[in-house]
Amino acid sequence: MELWLRSIHKIDIITDDNKESTMNDAADKMKHQGEELGGKAKEATGKVTGNEELEAEGRFDQTKANLKQAGDDVKDAVKD
Repeated sequence: MELWLRSIHKIDIITDDNKESTMNDAADKMKHQGEELGGKAKEATGKVTGNEELEAEGRFDQTKANLKQAGDDVKDAVKD
């Protein structure tokens, strides 16, 4: 398997485009799940500290991450 480093954050697999896409998709899914967890942490911290702005920001971050995850699901459905 031949690898080519195109940038610091992305490795392209030249020999198999499908594997490259799968690797990037998996990384995106993990990133979006992490964003959702970060939003939950912000919301919980806001609740505990009585900071309504932080709580709302956490809910917003979760909503944004959930929309991204829905996009991931659509991409998966289109591939199948």
